[in-house]
Amino acid sequence: MHRTLYLKIVTGLSFGGTLFAGYLGGIKLFTKTCAFNEACPYFLGYPACWYGFGMYLAMFVVALAALMGKLRADAAKIEAAISFLGILFAGFYVLQEIQYWLAGGTTRYSLGLPTCAYGLIFYVAIFSLSLATLKKGATEVKK
Repeated sequence: MHRTLYLKIVTGLSFGGTLFAGYLGGIKLFTKTCAFNEACPYFLGYPACWYGFGMYLAMFVVALAALMGKLRADAAKIEAAISFLGILFAGFYVLQEIQYWLAGGTTRYSLGLPTCAYGLIFYVAIFSLSLATLKKGATEVKK
């Protein structure tokens, strides 16, 4: 995969994650309720979606800076590190939901899955693309 294509895809995915987590966090901040009538998981006293927003925003800034040629560091390494933390973070909450389901609990999600599961999917996608890019070595087409 060419470096530019990788950065465009990751910029899009991280922007989508930023918008989604930002929406969830904004709803919680301004209405004191969680979006989509779901339980609101907390981490260190703050809603988990706020941490997701921070991680997605960081990935978006890194990808955009690299795409614009403003980042000298290897963006794929930074993206892989942040998305790995996101996988651990969102995965923890998704695992709790799975354990609840297996114990016979019933839940209804407006979007079909818990919102943390969607965050996890985006983190896995970014992490997978980053690892593939690092493994193969991204190449740039010279004009």
